[in-house]
Amino acid sequence: MGDHTQNALVYKAFCDENRLLIINQLSLGERCACDLLEKVSISQSTLSHHMGILLESGIVSARKVGKWTYYSLNPLGCLSAVDELRKIVSPKESTASSCVCE
Repeated sequence: MGDHTQNALVYKAFCDENRLLIINQLSLGERCACDLLEKVSISQSTLSHHMGILLESGIVSARKVGKWTYYSLNPLGCLSAVDELRKIVSPKESTASSCVCE
């Protein structure tokens, strides 16, 4: 996956109120789906949709124990997201503008 594609997946993960609530809950530690359902007040299918996006972005990890899935923040995925955002917004040396608007 290219850098821009992965970055888009990460930013998509952060661009939804419910996913931000889920991330906030996971910042408190590992949670099972039933805990997240209770705290975020969404349906099971909606939670599954959001968890799929969060897992695909790499900022959340999952582990299965029997029929239960436990979710946690992926420290490496979170650090990578912060580093990429820093790269995007950091000032860069610019070359002379070739603007022809004048």
